[in-house]
Amino acid sequence: MAGLYRRALPSPPAIEFASPQGKVISKLKHQPRPHFLCSIISYCSMNLQQLFTEALGEGTMEGFFKLISYYQTQSEPAYCGLATLAVILNALAIDPGRTWKGPWRWFDDTMLDCCKPLSKIKAEGITFGKVACLAYCNGAKVEAFRTNESSIDDFRRHVISCASSEDCHVISSYHRGVFKQTGSGHFSPIGGYHARKDLVLTLDVARFKYPPHWVPLTLLWEAMDTIDKATGHPRGFMIISRFHKAPSVLYTVSCRHEGWSKVAKYLTEDVLHRLKMNDVKDVENLLSVVFKSAPVDLKEFIKWVAEARRQDDAGVSLSEEEKARLIIKEEVLKQIQETEIFERINRWLASEISVCEGYKQTLPKIAANVRCQGAQMLAGQLSSLDETCCKETNVTPVKADGVKPVTLVSGKITSNGVEQGIDMLVPSSQTEPRNILCDFDQSNCKGMHPSTADILTVILLALPQHTWSGIKEEKLLTQLNRCVSIENIPSLLQQEVLHLRRQLHFLTIDLHEPSASG
Repeated sequence: MAGLYRRALPSPPAIEFASPQGKVISKLKHQPRPHFLCSIISYCSMNLQQLFTEALGEGTMEGFFKLISYYQTQSEPAYCGLATLAVILNALAIDPGRTWKGPWRWFDDTMLDCCKPLSKIKAEGITFGKVACLAYCNGAKVEAFRTNESSIDDFRRHVISCASSEDCHVISSYHRGVFKQTGSGHFSPIGGYHARKDLVLTLDVARFKYPPHWVPLTLLWEAMDTIDKATGHPRGFMIISRFHKAPSVLYTVSCRHEGWSKVAKYLTEDVLHRLKMNDVKDVENLLSVVFKSAPVDLKEFIKWVAEARRQDDAGVSLSEEEKARLIIKEEVLKQIQETEIFERINRWLASEISVCEGYKQTLPKIAANVRCQGAQMLAGQLSSLDETCCKETNVTPVKADGVKPVTLVSGKITSNGVEQGIDMLVPSSQTEPRNILCDFDQSNCKGMHPSTADILTVILLALPQHTWSGIKEEKLLTQLNRCVSIENIPSLLQQEVLHLRRQLHFLTIDLHEPSASG
């Protein structure tokens, strides 16, 4: 990846605030406190020095040190959710995979724009569900709980757990009015917990407005247990942590195009109603009901993850990491094509040429789009995507370092008047393509990369099980449940499907929102 992700702090002479030594310094009650800690303590209200020291002794300020190291002020009045999330993503050392400014990869609240455009967030604010969606889309593990899905005792347990660790952090979504503060809906990270007094430390990212402050946990619960008028749902809290490994390698949901919300609603709500309204007799009939009436943006909803790199980075050779990732992607593709539902979708597509034509795209066209996105991401300018920047495209099989041939798509991109070469690595199917229609125009590439049949397969596998409850024909329901059940599919494919399900869940937590929290 382009750019730099942090520098190691030279120590000595410096002592990282969140390091074990830094924590020891803050715990020395009878010695003069270092200037930086005194500044933080004097900044907080409610005799924080005493509360802070007591909470340190209780062991429930461990998460504070990482959070305060990356604490920032929201850059816009409505960016409280974005700034809170940026603080936590940086505290968890999650690499954004794209540059912020110069060569630096770093989370800033202005970079979190995938689930809702920044222009809308700036005008309307953001809801609980969208913050959870943003966290997940940017590489974090998310557990989100509205107050009607949890209890104050569960909340306290999560607060204590995260305050006693650096491995997770809590975001609270609450109404300021309960604290007699001005404003309405707000997001803040919880920086610590005082057990004897049952207080939580709120690290308010609206630092131009209020400093960090301790509040009774019971009162914070009351502030969270309010209805957000934007969604009609209660507010709540979420636990943000790191994944031990990437949740997926081949497929992801795209929520950057304008029609994603309509597609998400169709898949999670409308499909269920259509199956109830129609007398579906067999699997092919079901596929027609589901896909022939789908929004046109369905073909943009599930994307396969391609790898783009500068040509001058590695030439035609593959690094060990690139080889390993391609092998895993190819295995996932192979597992998809061995499922029963994939075979049925292929047969259905053979009889539905009009549907097939609607999904057909050439590999060079896809590669042009991917390479443009790759160039923009490498330059830290993803939001300014311009598909007209791509020039010539070549699709060639490359045999590198004695491994089997891989598909390499190369081309030229002009960005800000500067031309550079960009390569795209394409996973290849390890099975002979059997009647794979709706593929791409190059005959020598058929079956070598994710096709329409693969995409439609993972869409069906990713739909929640209750989607099929509207099917009246008992035999068909049994047959379909066998085809789309993920219990017996290989673990790699299961991981991909569960990732898509989680993405779909977070996208639809609060789909209908006229306005939001700021």
